[in-house]
Amino acid sequence: MTLQQALQEYGLSLTPRQQTQLTRYCESLWDWNERVSLTRHTTWDAFVRRDLHDSMHLARWLQKSEHVLDAGSGGGVPGIVLAVLRDDLHVSLAESTQKKAAALRDMVARAGLNVRVFAERAEQVTAGQNFHTVTARAVAPLAKLLSWFHPTCSGWRRLLLIKGPQWKQERQAAEAAGVLQGLHVDVLDTYTTRGHDGESVILQVRASSGHRGGPSVRRSRTKV
Repeated sequence: MTLQQALQEYGLSLTPRQQTQLTRYCESLWDWNERVSLTRHTTWDAFVRRDLHDSMHLARWLQKSEHVLDAGSGGGVPGIVLAVLRDDLHVSLAESTQKKAAALRDMVARAGLNVRVFAERAEQVTAGQNFHTVTARAVAPLAKLLSWFHPTCSGWRRLLLIKGPQWKQERQAAEAAGVLQGLHVDVLDTYTTRGHDGESVILQVRASSGHRGGPSVRRSRTKV
């Protein structure tokens, strides 16, 4: 199966330029994956069905020209994919594992993208720089993520998190751990993925007050 065939299978459409960039990115990703564990999605079907599908849902909630930091980028999802889908965004990647950060730099270069890679933890990056949005997928449970980023909330306006069917349990655990104080958690989007049980969601996390420097964000659909 080719990328084009996978796109047709799932009813998705990309420009020729985006297809070229994603092809170069995936070829680099899968090459690096033989040396450094980066992804389990090593076919066009799995990439389109999971990685591209998630990233396309997330991209809808980013405003024009936002400065975005992808936390724990690993193999580059959603950060690199967002940079391909939305060339108006200013995307940076944070990956503290040095080998993975080196792999990300190579993927970015091969895809011809203007994306900065930080070889450090995302919360360290946000402690010294400001971003409109921090994104994360499959990095850590909600309680742990919020314990990391709450102390640096002046460095980001919101978190956009891709979560699976267990997100409600994660939210309950975060509330029990006391890390939701001063934060609002909203559901922006819910969707299903073929062959994957349950719904996925896009969660938005914002501080009640104290943010500076970012544009206003879209109103959420559902207050949790």
